Amino acid sequence: MTSRPFRIGTRGSRLALAQAHEVRTRLMAAHGLPEAAFEVMVISTAGDRIQDRALSEVGGKGLFTKEIEEALLGNQIDVAVHSSKDMATAVPGGLSLSAFLPREDVRDVFIGRRVRAINELPHGARVGSASLRRQALLRRLRPDLDLVIFRGNVQTRLQKLERGEVEGTLLALAGLNRLDAAEVAGEILDVAAFPPAPGQGAICVEQRAADERTAEMVAPLDHPETHRALLAERAFLAVLDGSCRTPIAAYAEPRGDAFRFHGMILTPDGARMHETEIHVPQTDAVGAARDAAHALVAEAGPDFFVGWAG
Repeated sequence: MTSRPFRIGTRGSRLALAQAHEVRTRLMAAHGLPEAAFEVMVISTAGDRIQDRALSEVGGKGLFTKEIEEALLGNQIDVAVHSSKDMATAVPGGLSLSAFLPREDVRDVFIGRRVRAINELPHGARVGSASLRRQALLRRLRPDLDLVIFRGNVQTRLQKLERGEVEGTLLALAGLNRLDAAEVAGEILDVAAFPPAPGQGAICVEQRAADERTAEMVAPLDHPETHRALLAERAFLAVLDGSCRTPIAAYAEPRGDAFRFHGMILTPDGARMHETEIHVPQTDAVGAARDAAHALVAEAGPDFFVGWAG
């Protein structure tokens, strides 16, 4: 370590800070260093500032990472800490994702204002979600629901729910667990029927690709099984050109030395869905996931993405 603290860049929400602090704690333990050896630096992103529109309308996933990655490239921070599901498939030149922490629970949860399960909602109830994947899956389960865009961090969404702006919302159980707020969860949704977003539940660390010293610092944090799973899910997403405009789910679930890989694509209205499930050795997961994505595209046909994935 140099005389200055090791700088960890993050967004400023409570969840983002919890994730950055987890990275700091693991670095402290791995290298026997005090908390003072690290500085958590909050960087405001466009995704945090723009709250009144869907991400697909204003630039997609990069809105949560652009300013942080610019700070990393500009040597203002040493590493960036992200939610893996917020990461675009293409990392800017000069940067790399060097570590993935052990994965949290990947499941989504339903939180209702007056009910605890999706099937208990009254006909036509208003449900808020910012995720096209969650909206499409919900429309398959309950086409009668009135689904609305619901932006904001976890606390903001829970406050909107409490005020009665909607009758229910969906959140990631991983985020609630990291905030010690799992008690607010109602129905925990099964991954087979309601598969997660690629990367859901995993924290990733991004660094300058040529920074070998930082790579040595970060290396003890990497969880190989999670890393292999995320590479497979991101490969699947990359073939499908996945972004916030495309309802796509993917989960590489560890099964011993293999993964059970479940991938899904949907139209935003939930009317059409194609899915695949394969079992592959973890060492072959990236290629198999890529092949599975190509097979889904062929099965869905050339018109599947027309008119909504632009």
